[in-house]
Amino acid sequence: MTALTQPRYVIKVIWYLLLAGMLVLSSSAILIRLTRGLIVTNLSSIMPWGAWAAFYIYFIGLSAGAFLLSSLVYAFGMTRFEKVGRMALLTALVTMFVALVFIALDLGRIERALVTLVRFNWLSLLAWEIRFYVLYIILLMAELWLSVRADLVRVRDRSAWARFLLFGSKNPDHAGDRAWLRVLGLIGIPLAIFGVHGGTGAVFAVVKARAMWSGAMMPVLFVVSALVSGTALLICVYVAREVARRRPVDLSMVQSLGKLLVGFLLVDAGLLFYEYLVPGLAMDPHETDVLRVMADGRFNWSFWFVQLGMGLFAPAVILLSSTLRRSWQWVTTASVLVVVGVAATRFNIIVPPLITPPLAGLPAGDYHPTMAEWVASGGIIALGLMLFSLVAEVLPLDTQGGAVHDQQA
Repeated sequence: MTALTQPRYVIKVIWYLLLAGMLVLSSSAILIRLTRGLIVTNLSSIMPWGAWAAFYIYFIGLSAGAFLLSSLVYAFGMTRFEKVGRMALLTALVTMFVALVFIALDLGRIERALVTLVRFNWLSLLAWEIRFYVLYIILLMAELWLSVRADLVRVRDRSAWARFLLFGSKNPDHAGDRAWLRVLGLIGIPLAIFGVHGGTGAVFAVVKARAMWSGAMMPVLFVVSALVSGTALLICVYVAREVARRRPVDLSMVQSLGKLLVGFLLVDAGLLFYEYLVPGLAMDPHETDVLRVMADGRFNWSFWFVQLGMGLFAPAVILLSSTLRRSWQWVTTASVLVVVGVAATRFNIIVPPLITPPLAGLPAGDYHPTMAEWVASGGIIALGLMLFSLVAEVLPLDTQGGAVHDQQA
């Protein structure tokens, strides 16, 4: 059997062809959006945000959650999670990039992006968020580089990629890299919690005109939900890579991540309970209208079946079962359900509050994503998957080291 006919190579070719096809398919919708505005969407002055904004906050949460998990390894020395430490950093970086692509597509006029760094309003949360995002991306890139630098040094003589990525560095100083990783990890924890995803939640919390957004609990909900989705995504990515490379899955580590996931899920469930209980008992008509749209409107399937059923109850049952949680397949299944369910949560944060009018007599909103919005979204997600796969080809994401060019996506 030649190298070109090996199963792993065939799977890799099919994977890249699939991603490339999704990118080509989505390019027309994205091009029309960039050249002709929002004509390809169902967005309007009444419904200014939709699927792209929902995916933006979703991927921001995935990034923050994945990074916080990496901090367990590099800031707090939890070596049982070391196999996914580098992967968590790369996942955090790629999902952050995907989130910014989504919000750039939603806002339009991408060429004006740098203006936001020049002009600054001290009272604007968005102005602060942009700067937090820049610092966060720089920190992620520095941590990822430090985490793989020693392995790159080890193979620099036989890998052009390693020599390029080392920027002249030659000393495999594990202790020095670990010290810097700990410092950056400790700096990044408050940056991710209070600046990146908590700050994103604060953007919603200060909007008093929209029911279910305004309130101090919103940033907390965003952070806890990030821990839930980031942990679930990391389990999925780790298992997918090991299965694709026909390597045994570390059952003990997956079970430990599953325990973290169910703990975060239970905390998230408690916060969601009070998020809906308090406005329901207060009987504020604006907030009860939003709750009614979520529970009994046209998107009730998203709330009951996807957000609560798939994203909360089903994975909690799996992970709390003394029998099912012993299997990495079941833990992975629970993680996939969480990743899908949290996406619905983000959709329900954005759309129902915008459908209900902020003042009596104003027209109600009406929104559903167009096919072009879904296709463009699929293309952006495919871009993120391709970026992750290509970077994973040249970076030693496995802690045991090895040739850089031998790393598989």
